Amino acid sequence: MKSILVTDSKARVAFEGIEVVSVERYLTSDAFKSERRLTVFNLCSSYSYQENGYYVSLLAVARQHKVFPPLSTILDMKSPTYLKIKSNTLDDLIQKSLRDIKSDRFELSIYFGHNLAKRYDRLCKELYNHFNAPLLRARFVRKDRWQLTHISPIALSDVPENHHADLKELGEAYFARRRKSQKLINPNFNLAILIDPDEELPPSNEEAIKKFREAASKLHIDTELITKEDLARLAEFDALFIRTTTAVNHYTYRFAQKAKALGLVVIDDPDSILKCTNKVYLAELFQTHRIPAPATSIVHRSNYKSICSHLEMPVVLKQPDSSFSKGVIKVTERSELLPQVRAMLQESDLVLIQEFIPTPFDWRIGIINGKAFYACKYFMARNHWQIYHQKLDGGLEDGAAETFAIQDVPKKLIQTAEKAARSVGLGLYGIDIKEIKGRYFLIEINDNPSIEAGCEDQVLKGELYHIIMNHFLVKMQARLRGE
Repeated sequence: MKSILVTDSKARVAFEGIEVVSVERYLTSDAFKSERRLTVFNLCSSYSYQENGYYVSLLAVARQHKVFPPLSTILDMKSPTYLKIKSNTLDDLIQKSLRDIKSDRFELSIYFGHNLAKRYDRLCKELYNHFNAPLLRARFVRKDRWQLTHISPIALSDVPENHHADLKELGEAYFARRRKSQKLINPNFNLAILIDPDEELPPSNEEAIKKFREAASKLHIDTELITKEDLARLAEFDALFIRTTTAVNHYTYRFAQKAKALGLVVIDDPDSILKCTNKVYLAELFQTHRIPAPATSIVHRSNYKSICSHLEMPVVLKQPDSSFSKGVIKVTERSELLPQVRAMLQESDLVLIQEFIPTPFDWRIGIINGKAFYACKYFMARNHWQIYHQKLDGGLEDGAAETFAIQDVPKKLIQTAEKAARSVGLGLYGIDIKEIKGRYFLIEINDNPSIEAGCEDQVLKGELYHIIMNHFLVKMQARLRGE
């Protein structure tokens, strides 16, 4: 994909392999109006409303060019409230980075995520992640504590001459990394796969990630593995595939939000993360859509005693954001119920109490775009009532799994799963269902289902990965057509 620098001032620094274009030429030239595969680095002196820098990013969006900074970032820079939120978010890093500054005011120049002084690199990288303009200037003021009070773009002409050599080196290293990441010859689209290399139980193992990338390549989709450090790079891509465990109060949700704001095709989308990671929401959703589920009560500090007094034992207690069997407790004795509920209410204002339905396995139905495409039985861990057994020593043991072709499982099971998925969205979901004497009870909707080589792909093999990558392709093509 071709990259250009757009500036409204005379460029005094040249970057090897990157064309510098005047703002007038970019805004008016028919060549740029018709170009679709283009990345634009907006280095204008001002992004103020209706000025050149604003129009460059605005028209880049209309032309479906990738642009840095995107229009949403330009608007964020102008918001004192947003700056205050980001200052609070980065407070520990700001205080640590600026603790040796003697004056009460400090200005930081950020060139492609870096400062010439290495000791500020971490702070620069985080600010670049949040305000991903190529050249930035941040101002801080100290009263009781340091606060970020202003951030704005730097025009090429505003970079001091004694910084030119360093700016050229940083810029060329940045563009070289971008070129190196393009592995396909003339790829149609670029997909970022977000992973956590240190995650103990990721939703996809290394072999599955490899198969996703192979399937994408056959569809002329270039893929790149990214981590939580790469938030600022999202605008480089057409789509985001999150393959690390999601949560709302977590960087995965910020990635999903930003990807959606940038117009990327994203799985898991932020709405699905918000809905599926909270069991209180799901319990209400199942009732609203009349989807059969175990009897569930939502309790809080003022009603838990009266509700608990009428429950039949045993029951299952669940924290709203529990996952991998953590925050899920089976209570068999009535004498244990109130103490366990009180303990959970210390962590959350609401707790779920659910009837206990013992089964030797749970069904997991994989859904994408509202349609089932794989089916598994996840058996309970040995001598345990859950699929995952969290041991006292911190270890985690899981049960066996068996995979089936969709046509070989009951139609009613598939219908229940598809109805449940459509109540949330049209993304990728794993629907957990218990089967009792031909009846099906919905347990959970997972926005970030496990897809591992050797398990979920046992029946479909490579076709499973093709189905998911083709879903991305269809959505990206529709986006390119403006649909």
